Amino acid sequence: MCGITAAVGADDAVSTLLTGLQNLEYRGYDSAGVAVANGDGVEVVKREGQVDDLEALLSRRPLVGRVGLGHTRWSTHGAPTNANAHPHTDCYGDLAVVHNGIIENHATLRERLQSAGHTFTSETDTEVVPHLVEEYLDSGASVETAFRLAVDDLSGSYAVALVHEDEEAVYAAREGSPLVFGRGTEAYHLASDVPAFLEFTDDVVYLEDGDVIRVTPSSYEITDTEGSPVERPIESIDWNSEDVEKGAFDHYMRKEIDEQPTAIAQAVRGRTDGGAVALESLPDGAFADVDRVQFVACGTSYHAALYGAQLLRDRGVPARAFLASEYAMTAPPTEAGTVLVGVTQSGETADTLAALRRGASEGLRTLAVTNVVGSTAARECDAAVLIRAGPEIGVAATKTFSSQVATLTLLAERIRRDVRGDHSDSAPALLSALDRLPDDVESVLSETRAPSFARRYDDSDAYFFVGRGTAHPVALEGALKLKEISYEHAEGFPAGELKHGPLALVTPSTPVFAVCTGAHTEKLLGSIEEVSARGAPVVAVAPRSEKSVAEVADDVLWVPETHPELVGLLANVQLQLLSYHTATLLDRPVDKPRNLAKSVTVE
Repeated sequence: MCGITAAVGADDAVSTLLTGLQNLEYRGYDSAGVAVANGDGVEVVKREGQVDDLEALLSRRPLVGRVGLGHTRWSTHGAPTNANAHPHTDCYGDLAVVHNGIIENHATLRERLQSAGHTFTSETDTEVVPHLVEEYLDSGASVETAFRLAVDDLSGSYAVALVHEDEEAVYAAREGSPLVFGRGTEAYHLASDVPAFLEFTDDVVYLEDGDVIRVTPSSYEITDTEGSPVERPIESIDWNSEDVEKGAFDHYMRKEIDEQPTAIAQAVRGRTDGGAVALESLPDGAFADVDRVQFVACGTSYHAALYGAQLLRDRGVPARAFLASEYAMTAPPTEAGTVLVGVTQSGETADTLAALRRGASEGLRTLAVTNVVGSTAARECDAAVLIRAGPEIGVAATKTFSSQVATLTLLAERIRRDVRGDHSDSAPALLSALDRLPDDVESVLSETRAPSFARRYDDSDAYFFVGRGTAHPVALEGALKLKEISYEHAEGFPAGELKHGPLALVTPSTPVFAVCTGAHTEKLLGSIEEVSARGAPVVAVAPRSEKSVAEVADDVLWVPETHPELVGLLANVQLQLLSYHTATLLDRPVDKPRNLAKSVTVE
């Protein structure tokens, strides 16, 4: 979950690397460092803390060179210290390595290398790599051969890059962790994610597992593990550098909340056709033989998957969402006629990829719902549907959840049509509401009272979120957002489950946010009355037509009238704003919450 960046051929490699690290800081911010090969050796500067701390150190200890590596770390092996920061070097300091992922056999390799006389200076799994390269160089191998042999020794997931004092080049390889090559006009780039180098180029090559790349200031070559050349397509990314800048906003999260009207419009554009759904990557009848749908996802994407599964069940199609980390370990029955849908913003989430691979190994058809066209999930699945949200930098997902739900709404309607073989009478109303959804979100953003509610409840002991049907995953997501960025205790429940245990925790200092979509209102009212009887303040999140909810709640966060299946999406925007304002009142680091990273690429 670390961020790798490399620059080759830049007039000022360090400046380019720092830009990349700042753009990748959402992937890790425990420590950061750079290494530059400048013809006189390899120089490394690294330190615990954030990229700004590294930049300050480099202003006092400037490095000069055209080829270099950068890294921002999210700790797995070893605490966030100067010694554990990347890049790591060999015993002589002749080479430097950065790494993302987990090297599972690092303990065995470390023991072997220490027995051979190598001295280690960190607790990280990564440090075995430069010492392995050193070992092979000492036996007479070239830099390229030594790098290949070292990579062959590794077990686990990794993206790894190396510079050596003898060559003006970067070597890199990937296996299970993302790595992207950027072809610029003035320099070449490597990174864990595209935003690292969007200021410099939008022409990218997504490297695949087993790829090894050598990049010099004048050329690049991609080969397989045996050294045979392989061709990878160059793709143009439909993002620009402004997409990864905060602009006038204080935080990326707030910027991305406000970008949701545009993100949803992009998700829906061109996909509603005369009351029917047209998904460009899926031919007519693609789901005609489907009997059931399984979703796998993690975190916020799991909540979107729960939403999508509910939409399908409401259409008479058996569907269930699974936590990917559990599915990969103990997959449920995989009968014929099952399609497995992986919901993943990055397309690189390790647990989700493992679940998709498990399903594929059982013979299931797989579909990725993702934001990144060339991601591993998009490449490995039988088909992919893009959510088109654009880059999201804040660790706490906002616009990608909305785009996922909008896309899954389209997908649910498309699957229903293919399975049932007819057109739903209700589809035109739903699709019309989807087309209006960006304007409805804009109304929420302009009229919200979330800031005053955040102030009113900022000294609460805990926060509960409840809902039924599609409101249940929204309640889970509302609780997740609040705990992620404010560090306050928050829990989401199906509304009917309060009386089966959680009600014991309800006190007058426990506000309950009740999400009402217009479906199951009578049942929700019962739950509200249960917590009100215990003295807990209740805030309903509902459309204005739900007068009965407003009468029993202490207050209401209103959302515009829309199709009942989309009310939850609007309610979620209100809860995002509530979480954001609660976190800012508490002066939390909204974009970089402690212990969390944006793209979880380790299992």
